[in-house]
Amino acid sequence: MGSAKFAKEMNALKEHLGKHQLKFTRQREMILTAFLRQEHITAEAMYHQLAKTDPHLGLATIYRTLNLFCDAGIAQARHFGSQTQYDNVSHKGHHDHLICTGCGKIVEFENCEIEKLQEEVAARNGFTIQTHRLELYGLCSRCRH
Repeated sequence: MGSAKFAKEMNALKEHLGKHQLKFTRQREMILTAFLRQEHITAEAMYHQLAKTDPHLGLATIYRTLNLFCDAGIAQARHFGSQTQYDNVSHKGHHDHLICTGCGKIVEFENCEIEKLQEEVAARNGFTIQTHRLELYGLCSRCRH
């Protein structure tokens, strides 16, 4: 089931699991394959997607597995409002987010000017940025109408 398309991520996970004496299980493989097919997903949404395939898969297992992906550097947990979305970071560089407060839609964007401005502001204040995230909240065009 784990396609060759996700070999890099599978290997990253296997390596991480090995370092921590954890097993590469069929469930972990199934969750990883499903996760890598999307941009952002909550544990609950993942649970509803996979419960059809594997009724024994519990929500707690999905939470633990998604957090494992974060530890392995494959995912990033992002807290948008009251929801935790797991962001698939394995195939993309740094990006920022536009978040609709109406429907919860998330749009990713990259903007070199914004990145440059952040660096300038930091430098002017004697800072070196190690990590950052920019989240812009508002209404998408559908919710505005």
